[in-house]
Amino acid sequence: MGNFDRGGSKRDFGPREMHKATCSECGKECEVPFKPTEGKPVYCRDCYAKKKSY
Repeated sequence: MGNFDRGGSKRDFGPREMHKATCSECGKECEVPFKPTEGKPVYCRDCYAKKKSY
């Protein structure tokens, strides 16, 4: 078998391209690591954390 390194290290994909967005919950300007899709909600870090904890 091949010698695979599964040490759990993250791959380095370089710097992420960030996109400006407005939070659907609080209306605050934020940046997200994906291109926002029209019609889908986008949440800032704080609002996302609140929604995830429900």
